[in-house]
Amino acid sequence: ICTWIDLCKSWPLAFFIFPMETVTCTESARNYSSIPSNISQNVTYLNLTNNRITLNNQTQKALQIYSNLTELYLNDNVITVLFNNVFCNLLNLRILDISHNNISTILSGAFTGLNQLAKLNLQHNKISELDSDVFTPLRSLTVLNLQDNLLEYFDIKASFKTTTIVLAGNPWNCSCRMLILQKWLNVSNVTVENENDTLCAYPEAWKKSSIKTAPIQTADCQLTATTTFSTSSTNPKSMVILNSTSKVTNNATHSDSPPLGKSWAFLVGVLIFVLTTTVLIFTAVKCPTWYRYLISYNHRRLEEDEPDMFEEEFAADLSHFPPISNDYNQEDSTVIFKQIHTFVPEEDGFIEDKYIDANELSEES
Repeated sequence: ICTWIDLCKSWPLAFFIFPMETVTCTESARNYSSIPSNISQNVTYLNLTNNRITLNNQTQKALQIYSNLTELYLNDNVITVLFNNVFCNLLNLRILDISHNNISTILSGAFTGLNQLAKLNLQHNKISELDSDVFTPLRSLTVLNLQDNLLEYFDIKASFKTTTIVLAGNPWNCSCRMLILQKWLNVSNVTVENENDTLCAYPEAWKKSSIKTAPIQTADCQLTATTTFSTSSTNPKSMVILNSTSKVTNNATHSDSPPLGKSWAFLVGVLIFVLTTTVLIFTAVKCPTWYRYLISYNHRRLEEDEPDMFEEEFAADLSHFPPISNDYNQEDSTVIFKQIHTFVPEEDGFIEDKYIDANELSEES
């Protein structure tokens, strides 16, 4: 049912009584999958709750038509992502309710153009990581509702300004990184709604402590001043470094981190070593013939070009035999030496044993 005060068209005197300022349109529970485009372009209050709306490209184009909107209610729909510039043409928007959806990702330029927005309701979504830069365009923001999401940290900047914030119902991790949000809550004049219900979920010992007063050990955090933490998937290149004064610095890398090239070189070296060892073991198990050949004893023929070595070995072996009687003359000894010296291996490929030859000579003598 869409109603608006446009009586000046049919009754000119009504213009002085009812100025044409507010145009209200309620289209809830209509099973819409996108924002309808047949609504008056002068609408200022648009209620589209309890539909099946997703902010796709078609929906974004339809939304740009209603530039006079001051209040927009998209709660209880099926929105999962807030894309860049989705609300950029709604320059007069003051209230935006997108609670009770399935929002898990908010891109950095999702709220661009909402300079007049005063109240933003993101309650009961699936937001697990959030960059405070997302809220930079919201210069007039006074109320931010992040209740019942999946937030463990919120790396908020000191320059972020708002009057009221709702953080209850999130699994807050009260570790060193929580110091950023804790310091902001205590230093700024912001009001934390349901503060008594805004409790730490981790560690176990602090489950009943408020995130605003949790006894985080600052001394332990100073010891890890150079520790870096990766931030949300919406801005994967930003890092958070806690220093002794709990300041936040966004960097893509850290100076103490090892160079990526050396790490890869080490991993490649380990991989090559493992593969080589595996191949050798597999070859040894599956193909034993090659090493059997290496460790086996193989006879070989004595080369003919090794007479000196043969002569030395033969002379050394003869030293173990008993001395030959002096009855033999010099001529016989010479003949025996010549026969041994001119010994030639037979063609059968085997080496005759020198000991056998020496014994035969002794018997003949």
